[in-house]
Amino acid sequence: MQLDKAIKSRKSVRKFKNKKPSWKDIIECIDAARFAPMAGNNFTLKFILIDDPKKIQKIADASQQNFIAEAKYIVVVCSDKKRLTNAYGELGEKFNKQQVGAAIENFLLKIEEKGLATCWIGYFEEEIIKRELKIPEDIEVEAFFPVGFEKEKSYTRRAKIDLNNILYFNEYKNKKMKKPHKVD
Repeated sequence: MQLDKAIKSRKSVRKFKNKKPSWKDIIECIDAARFAPMAGNNFTLKFILIDDPKKIQKIADASQQNFIAEAKYIVVVCSDKKRLTNAYGELGEKFNKQQVGAAIENFLLKIEEKGLATCWIGYFEEEIIKRELKIPEDIEVEAFFPVGFEKEKSYTRRAKIDLNNILYFNEYKNKKMKKPHKVD
């Protein structure tokens, strides 16, 4: 799949088939996260791949989103920002969030390429998930992703924001690029 196509076709899926994907395909998607840019080449993320239906149900309950329980797998993304804050002080927290987002986007694009489906879940009771998965207190649960096959193909996509509404040139709110001067 071409990158541009993967970027434009990626979407959040909330209805999964009963068919279980290959866990090896999901591991390939997690592996793509390793190639995201990392501050000081300091990788702070950890991934937990879950296929236990009881744990999946508890995670669905912790997020108050029932569709999650339909998934055959969940990938939980955690981070340990201590190494970055030790290296960069307060900026380490900012760098951690940046690299978490970059790694997750790599994961999501690989999910799309593999023909799998997911939805980025950021709303959940972190303490419940930590307790269920035995995640240490100092590790942050960043997000999780139910993974499966899309139940019904959706051909309606929400319109994305127009580029003209988000792009400025040389300074905030400047909507025009200066025309180059001709040299005589």
